[in-house]
Amino acid sequence: MGANMKKLAAVCITVLMFGCYAVSQDDASAPKRAPLLLVQEIPLPNVGGRIDHFTFDAKRKRVIGAALGNNTVEVVDTFSGRDAHSITGAAAPQGLAYVSELNKLFVANGTDGKLRIYDGDSFKLLNTVDIGEDADNVRYDPAEKRVYVAYGGDEEGGIAVIDAAIGKRLDDVAKLDAHPESFQIAASKPVIYANIATKAKVVIDRNTHKVTDWPLRNGKANYPMALDEADHRLLVVTRKPAQLVVLDSDSGAMVASVPCVNDSDDLYYDTVRKRIYAPGGEGFISVVQQIDPDHYQSLAKVPTTIGARTGLWYEKRDRFYLAVPASSKQGAALWVYAPED
Repeated sequence: MGANMKKLAAVCITVLMFGCYAVSQDDASAPKRAPLLLVQEIPLPNVGGRIDHFTFDAKRKRVIGAALGNNTVEVVDTFSGRDAHSITGAAAPQGLAYVSELNKLFVANGTDGKLRIYDGDSFKLLNTVDIGEDADNVRYDPAEKRVYVAYGGDEEGGIAVIDAAIGKRLDDVAKLDAHPESFQIAASKPVIYANIATKAKVVIDRNTHKVTDWPLRNGKANYPMALDEADHRLLVVTRKPAQLVVLDSDSGAMVASVPCVNDSDDLYYDTVRKRIYAPGGEGFISVVQQIDPDHYQSLAKVPTTIGARTGLWYEKRDRFYLAVPASSKQGAALWVYAPED
């Protein structure tokens, strides 16, 4: 075997054993292994079109996803590695939250602006609540037993509050001047942080309903968001330019920024490893290391596939789940990644 063939064989063996990742060759601290390794591919054979956000049913080890372009909600059994059930009758489902203590699944639908509430065992439709235009992200507050749902258009929006136990809409936590994208509920204080992708960022006091604007001065199209509440840091990804922006969650001051994957729609913080995971539609997952609350370093851009921009980090299982939409080259699937220390 010639020298070039030997080198090629060595590269192939390395990729098969350790996975592939992109990182600057000039970075002396670059990891020797990919920080996320693909360990499982679960086919979603009947799913077409765009796949949006996810939630997790820990008791049954199920990842539940909003198959927006398919008008279904897919229930994936991660133990058996199969798409176990498809909930039909949705209308462009976008955000969802499974609430284990109530055994209910809450699904926001963009087309008709309704929140559909399902039984967690039978998936029978229990109730439907009117939310508003483009009902989107869903969050659950276990302390108050309330579900929050973002909705709205280019000129006005809001975050609706639902009594989770009885499925009744209460007063909105806030009226906003545009549709809120991702939002996070703080546990240590009565605050909601929300991205207004077309205009700015807002902080909402859940008690007084007061809205405070935090403009992003060095980026636009801020869609995904995560919260590192222990370190008082708010993590936001912008698409123009493609970057991770770190803010002080008390003052709104920018602490740091790191280039990252383009077209990201989800963002997660790994509290154990102090890492940030951002899947992007350009075909990578950006992995960023928090050195300390004021300093961040890009670890890798882990190759995935075009259009895979949503996913779910479930810390209790130590797994990252990536939504892979169907294409001319492959069927829809849920790719499962294990983090590497």
